[in-house]
Formats: sequence, structure tokens, C-alpha cells
Amino acid sequence: MNTTDTPVTVIGLGLMGQALAGAFLKAGHPTTVWNRTTSKADALVAAGARLAPTVGDALEAGSLTIICVTDYQAVRELFGASDVGLDGTTLVNLTSADSAQARETARWAEQRGARYLDGAIMAVPPAIGTAEAVILHSGSEADFEAHEATLDALGTVTYLGADHGLASLYDVAGLAMMWSVLNAWLQGTALLRTAGVDAATYAPFAQRIAAGVAEWLPGYARQIDSGSFPAEVSALETDARAMAHLIEESEAVGVNAELPRLIKAMADRSIAAGHGGEQYPVLIEEFGKPSRD
Repeated sequence: MNTTDTPVTVIGLGLMGQALAGAFLKAGHPTTVWNRTTSKADALVAAGARLAPTVGDALEAGSLTIICVTDYQAVRELFGASDVGLDGTTLVNLTSADSAQARETARWAEQRGARYLDGAIMAVPPAIGTAEAVILHSGSEADFEAHEATLDALGTVTYLGADHGLASLYDVAGLAMMWSVLNAWLQGTALLRTAGVDAATYAPFAQRIAAGVAEWLPGYARQIDSGSFPAEVSALETDARAMAHLIEESEAVGVNAELPRLIKAMADRSIAAGHGGEQYPVLIEEFGKPSRD
């Protein structure tokens, strides 16, 4: 079977939706598109896409429909109309939302006769269609496998599990990593600028530190999963003293110390709870608690 013959529909033509449709066209898939503002489809139509006049018509063009719109409320509004039939179609929703919305929308779509995969795009629009674009999917494994070859046109597709909320959770977990690394780099950059060191000079050193810390993650993960945190490298109380040094240095040179103070406050609570002699991953207990007002 030539999988490039598989027809695909893309609903929503913002910058990301246009990139998704463009990737399917480039891979040779007959591609139908729909968007409220039809002019956003002009370049895609010129490249060979078909512009559907209605959402219902777009759905009828193929059994696989990719959705990338503003939010999940927009998904409900578009597909909840009485003249839109979902029976027999597979919806792959790449709209951003939280895990509860993903699970709720999955139930809603399945009650209307659709097969449903929730997804998350870990890439910017220009990367779509390349291996650098990571596309996460969660839901029925059978549904994912049935369309995996087609979805491969978008980038590196990954199946996470049957829970429809997993893609959304991985998405925000990835964002937490991204912002944490960037914020730590900005903190260090701000400190070094007070001594005349520019960001470009610091960046290679910061890269080595980030890569070194990343090597710790598998071992730390084993500690978290086992619930045992022996201080093999450093005890949390030792780390807390280093945190205090970072705060003091930041304040002394006039650099914002809010972020290190926040982390030290969490470490102090863990130490007060009796975990000072354990290793840093024991802080998972603090991260796993609801936020404090």
C-alpha cells in the first residue's frame, strides 16, 4: 500500500495548521483544508490542497482529520453542529489544552462516533515535516498504529499510551524543563554580566553544565520511583547551603534573587520535614504538593 495515497483533512490554518497541511502535501497526501478565514488557505490551494466549503465537507474528504485551532471550546463548536457527522472518522487533535480537557474531549468525540487521538506539538511551525519536530500522541494504540505512517509526514511521531491526557501532560512537563533551563541560564548570565562577562562567553560553559546535569536524570529517576534517596553525591542540606550562597551573591551584586529564594524555601521545608540527609530528588515530595498561596 502506498501510504502517500491516504487523504488527510486539516482543520485550522493558523501558522501551525498551515505548516501541518504543507507537510502532508509535501509528502504526497491528498490534503483537504478548512478555516474560518478562507484566505489563509490560498497558498495551500496553490500548492495542491482542496479548500472545503464547510467543516462537514472537510470531514467527508477522508477518514483522518487533523485539528489545530485556538482551544478545545473551538473544537466543540466546530464539530458539535448537528450537520457535522463524526461517525467513522479519526480525529487527531493537536490543539493545546490541559489533560482534563483532553480526556473530556476524547469522551465527547467517541460518544459522537469518532475515533480520537489527542496530541501535542513540541516544535515551531518551520520545523514541521522534519525529524526535529516531535509530535506526541495519546489514546488508542490501535488507532495510532493505523495512521502512524501518515502522521510520520509531520516529523518524529511518538505514542505515549492509552490515557488521552498524556500528550498534554508531557507537553507541559517539557515546557517546565525548557523554562527552567532557560531561567537558570538567565540567572547565571545576569550574575556574570555584573563582572563584564557577556552572554555569548557564558553560553558554552552553561551548555556543559546543562548537559552534565542531564546525565544525572536516569539515576535520580530510579530514586524517585523507588522512594529511596540515599545521599550518593550530596545531601540536600549541603545543597541548601549552596543555595544560600547563590542568594547572597545575587543580592550583593544587585541581581534578582526571587528564583533561588523560591527553590531554597522548598529545600528548607523538606529539611524541616527530616530529609536534609537525603539526596536532591527527595524534593519531588515538595513539587508534588499543591501550590502555597
